[in-house]
Amino acid sequence: MPAEADILAPPQRVLERVERWDAFLDGAVPAKDDGTNLLIATWNLRAFSDLTKAWTTPEGASPKRNFTDIHLIASVVRRFDVVAVQEVRGNLRSLRYLLKVLGDDWAFILTDVTRGSAGNSERLAFLFDTRRVKPSGLACELVVPIEEDAGVPATDLEKQFARTPYAVSFLSQGQTFTLVTLHVLYGDKATDRAPELRAIARWLASWAEQEFGWDHNLIALGDFNIDRAGDPLFQAFTSTGLVPAPSLDGLPRTIFDDPGAEHFYDQIAWFTKGQKRRPVLTLEALAGGHLDFVPELRGDRMLGELSWHISDHFPLWVEFGIPAP
Repeated sequence: MPAEADILAPPQRVLERVERWDAFLDGAVPAKDDGTNLLIATWNLRAFSDLTKAWTTPEGASPKRNFTDIHLIASVVRRFDVVAVQEVRGNLRSLRYLLKVLGDDWAFILTDVTRGSAGNSERLAFLFDTRRVKPSGLACELVVPIEEDAGVPATDLEKQFARTPYAVSFLSQGQTFTLVTLHVLYGDKATDRAPELRAIARWLASWAEQEFGWDHNLIALGDFNIDRAGDPLFQAFTSTGLVPAPSLDGLPRTIFDDPGAEHFYDQIAWFTKGQKRRPVLTLEALAGGHLDFVPELRGDRMLGELSWHISDHFPLWVEFGIPAP
């Protein structure tokens, strides 16, 4: 019986492939500049759970994701300071091997498995580079009291979120920021998502106004399952003043998006000035984008197969400038 592959000892062909991928990423994402910038990303990693412990997945084997894929994913993650990851599942094998590849400078915070059929056995996670980012104390799930005076009326949400939003505060270079990540229930039709999106927007606004101890740079990011800019789902999401990053406008979110019919599923957004007592972003949004990995990583695969090796969603990122003290 052949010895099990060691994920920290890639064969030469994998090293060369990762090297080519890294060269592409060098030109696609800004570098981490000490004391001047902060790079935040969100990525829905499709069914990020089990994996095949081999460098090439045998024909017909399941799961499709393998050690080579983990190295390619790690190359993306290490470009950023914090990455919010959606669709981590109850089985943490892929996450554990990803952290091995990232190395000792990387850490994670994640939720327990979301129970119930709507929860899809998912977790929400943050991966972060401990050389540049530290947790600053706050970690919580956003649980909604269904009461009018709590800011979320029962007409908007009759039960808890299918997958509870998760908030964690971080400190980087003297700046505190709080990230709220979520994965909105997709539902059987688009109108099923509107109540949850509206409730999330109301709750974030109400929560932001009250959390004065953690009110620096509140940023919402994740998979909001919004179909189009300006549609009822987008209006529900932005109804309390959340503003999506302008640099991400019009970019495809999934590998299956058709030109001219891009979805707005994944977002990075924040509150702007002049909105009651809500925290204003003191970080300066410098640039943003998505990473289209299809041309570089597809090879001779069909798109559907690629989605199981890497993902069906593109990573989405924003670079923020750190203001002078």
